[in-house]
Amino acid sequence: MKIGIFFGGPAREREVSFAGGRTALANLDKGLFEPVLVFVDGRGRFRLVTPEFLQSPSLREALPQDESGFLVYDESLATDVLDTSLPELRPEQFRDHFDLAFLAMHGPDCEDGAIQGLLEWYKMPYTGPGLVGSAVGINKILQNELIALANGQQKKTATISRDAYEQADKAQFFQSLVEHLGLPIVVKAPHQGSSIGVVIVREADLTLFCRSVEQCFFTMSIQPDGWSKLSEWGGLSSEEKHELAQKMVSLDAGISFPVVIEQTGEVVKHPADFVAKLDAVGNQPISLASLNAEDEVLFEEFITGQEFSCGVIQDDDQVAIALPPTEIYNVTSFDFESKYKLNTTKKRIPVETSLENNRKIQLAVAEVFSRLGINVYSRIDGFLTPAGDVLLHDPNTIPGMSPSSLIFKQMAEIGLNLANSLTYLIRQSLRERIRTGKDTFHLKRLLAELDAQLAARKANPLPERVISFGSSDEEFIAAKQQYNEIAASGTVFPSLMYIKSKLESHEIPVNLLFKDTIAELETALSRPRHPLLVETTEQARHVTQRYI
Repeated sequence: MKIGIFFGGPAREREVSFAGGRTALANLDKGLFEPVLVFVDGRGRFRLVTPEFLQSPSLREALPQDESGFLVYDESLATDVLDTSLPELRPEQFRDHFDLAFLAMHGPDCEDGAIQGLLEWYKMPYTGPGLVGSAVGINKILQNELIALANGQQKKTATISRDAYEQADKAQFFQSLVEHLGLPIVVKAPHQGSSIGVVIVREADLTLFCRSVEQCFFTMSIQPDGWSKLSEWGGLSSEEKHELAQKMVSLDAGISFPVVIEQTGEVVKHPADFVAKLDAVGNQPISLASLNAEDEVLFEEFITGQEFSCGVIQDDDQVAIALPPTEIYNVTSFDFESKYKLNTTKKRIPVETSLENNRKIQLAVAEVFSRLGINVYSRIDGFLTPAGDVLLHDPNTIPGMSPSSLIFKQMAEIGLNLANSLTYLIRQSLRERIRTGKDTFHLKRLLAELDAQLAARKANPLPERVISFGSSDEEFIAAKQQYNEIAASGTVFPSLMYIKSKLESHEIPVNLLFKDTIAELETALSRPRHPLLVETTEQARHVTQRYI
C-alpha cells in the first residue's frame, strides 16, 4: 500500500509537523507500506518532495530563501518560488500516487476537518479521526461545553470576541475575570495546538493581562508610550530592528507573517517590508493582526493538581481503550517551550497516585473520546485535583509525532513499538473510513489486503536479529535507534539485549524502549510492572496481537 505522508501545512504548528513527517517516514513498516512524501506549503498547496527535504534541521531551513537576510516561511516569498523546485500535486491526482493519506499535520486547516473533508471529497482515505471528531477537537470553547455535557465536570470559563474586547474597559473587564475565575487566569487562543497561544496570568497586572490577550488574539498594538519594544522603534539600530522583525516570523511565539495593518488594511508579507513600513510611519500608533488571527479568546480558571495526558485507541467494534496516562511534572506550565525546547520537564507513566485514581482517569478519557464523536485515536489532557476529581480539556485528534511523543510512549506500554503503532493507525483509520459509507468496496479491499499481509507475517514470523548493548547511555541510545530502524525495515524482527556483565543479561521488552538512561532502565528492570500497566496491556491484547 502506498502511503502519502502529509506534513507541513498552513498552521502555526508546521515545525512540529515537519518533525512528525520525518518520524513517519523513518518508522513506517517498509515491508507493508511504500511512503510517498507530500509537503503542504503555507498557502495550502500540495507538493511532492524527496526524503532529502526532511533532512534539514527545520522547515524554514528546508525552504528556498531570498536575499533579504531574513529566514522566512513560504508565505513571505513570491508565489512561484516553490514551483521550480517542488512540483505541485493537485488533489485529483492523489490516487495516482498513493492509496492513503497519513496526516502528520496539526492545527487549523490540518486537524479541524478541512483537509479531512477535502480528502473525503476525492475518495482518499486518511489517518486519524473523521470530520466530527476533528471539528470538535480543534475548538477549545466547544470542547469545554461538550465535555461538561458528557461527564458533568465543573470548570469555570469565560470568552470574549475581538470586537467586544476592543470596546471594553480593560481594567473593569480584567477585574470581573479575577472575581469570576480567580488568579492565576489561563488565557487561550481557542483553535491552536501544541500550547501555542496559551498564557498564564499569575498577577493582578493589567499591562501583563492586555499583552497576554493580544498574544492569544495574535494581534499587536504599537503605541509610542506602549509596553512593546516596537514602541521604541525610532531609537533602535538597524541590527535591533532586524532582530525584532525576525522574531515576529516565529510561529510559536511571534505574530508571524503575513500581517495586516488594521488602520489601512495593507497586508505586509515580509519582515523586510515590515521594517521599511515602520520606518516610514514613525511614531504613529499602529495595530497589527495576523492574517490568521483568532476572533475569540478563552479564559479558564487555573487548576491545581497533577497534570496528565492520556491517549486512547479503538478496537474494531469502536470500543475505546484508554492507554496508561502520563503525568507531567517539574514544570510550572506545559507550554510550547517546555514541550519542545526544554529538557527540564519530567514525565512518568502512570500518574503517581492510587491505582483507583489512574483507572478513574482512563474511564473519564475513554468516555469523552466516545461521547465527542472521536475515533481511531486521540490524546486527551487533564488534571487530577487534590480532591481526586478528574478535569479534562483539549482533546488532541492528531497528537505530535516525534519519536518520543507521549502517545508513542503509552502505546509502547501495551507492547507496540513505533512501526507497530503506525501500522495500527493506518489499519484502524481504514476501518473507520469504511463506516462513512463512501467508496466502501475499495476501502474494504485495501483493509483485506493489509489484514492478509499481517496474518501472513504472524504465520511466518520474520527472522529475529538481536541488538546487544552494554552499560553506557551512549550504547543504549544507539541500540534503540538501531532497533527502530530494523523494525521499520519490515525484513527482520529486532530484539534488544542488555549485557550488564559476563554473568547477567536482560532481554528488553518494548515498554522499556523509551527509558532515557541506563539508570532508568535498571530501575525499571528491578521493579515489578505497575498493576495499571499490566491491566491495560491485557485489556488491549485483542487489538495489539494483530501487530505483534
